[in-house]
Amino acid sequence: MSTGFERLAADGYALLKGQRVGIVTNPTGVTRDVRHIVDVMHADPRVKLTAVFGPEHGFRGTAQAGGSEGRYNDPATGLPVYDTYLKSGRPLADVFTASGVDTVVFDIQDAGARFYTYIWTLYDCMEAARLAGRRFVVLDRPNPVTGRSAQGPVLHKEFASFVGREPIAQAHGMTVAELARLFNAEFLSAPVPLETVQMTGWKRTDFYDASGLPWVPPSPNMPTPDTALVYSGTGLFEGTNLSEGRGTTRPFELLGAENIDGRWAAAANELGLPGVHFREAYFAPTFSKFQGKTVGGVQVHVHDRAAYDPVRTGIGLLVTAKKVWSGFGWRSDNWIDKLTGSTRVRTMIDAGAGTDEVVAAWQEELTAFRGIRTKYLLYR
Repeated sequence: MSTGFERLAADGYALLKGQRVGIVTNPTGVTRDVRHIVDVMHADPRVKLTAVFGPEHGFRGTAQAGGSEGRYNDPATGLPVYDTYLKSGRPLADVFTASGVDTVVFDIQDAGARFYTYIWTLYDCMEAARLAGRRFVVLDRPNPVTGRSAQGPVLHKEFASFVGREPIAQAHGMTVAELARLFNAEFLSAPVPLETVQMTGWKRTDFYDASGLPWVPPSPNMPTPDTALVYSGTGLFEGTNLSEGRGTTRPFELLGAENIDGRWAAAANELGLPGVHFREAYFAPTFSKFQGKTVGGVQVHVHDRAAYDPVRTGIGLLVTAKKVWSGFGWRSDNWIDKLTGSTRVRTMIDAGAGTDEVVAAWQEELTAFRGIRTKYLLYR
């Protein structure tokens, strides 16, 4: 299996010949021997790398969630590093213009969920490159949780934000190059000159470990491919008053709050959700919600990842948490609506709907998205 970057390099960077190149990347932009591609490209006379653009958490990864590294010169290469975080439209286009690059390259490992912000960094950078009259190249990497199918609710446009700009499914089942093709054709105000460098040897049914690639955490709370496997479902707990496991060694696999006991795990197991078991668990987050306090809850144990449905599981856990814990509540800003893409999940669960009823409510829009998605897939 070869990544887009490996194929680009093997071809002597011919796609970038004669271009001043800037790259949008982060710590996941590595070779299989874990050298950063910026260091590799900077040292290679066949490519003229002149700028780096850092997303949330930064290019070298020094910032926590909701942070970035700002504008600086990279100590290792001397290259100027520009901050893209929370920039879009004309302000981001002005960054590309100021950098003097001809081509913007994107190479970041995604986690497969609509509310994981790097795909919207991709979207924003594509739109900004179009406004700045720049060419855009996407170097593909695997979807770590496979590209088998799309799952979950589709975003309603009135709930657009940086955790979901456009109407795609919560677990989109696409690679970043496929998403770039979708964005360019369906959502950008006008297409950007786009080229994608596909992987070879990747199949839609492949989980990340089939790639043979090292896992570099795309963000501080995405430590392993196991985290990515559950994230598109349990990430919904960011919209509640429960801990989503930040500040533990198993974020998004550990969920809980004060005064929850073993009844939650028992109720979740009674749902008979495919491919997963739930264990009564206790933990003390070192930061974020319930910092330094011992809380009770569940640990998510996926035993059959081919059968596992992360979004249905996330809904089942929300439904049962509300059922067994009287303290259950949504975040006061209704962040859950941004994460799920509408008011539907919140209002249905508040009205007492069960897991199957909630999941059934989005099937029509999901079917429509799957039909659109098919046109932009690059792999079998």
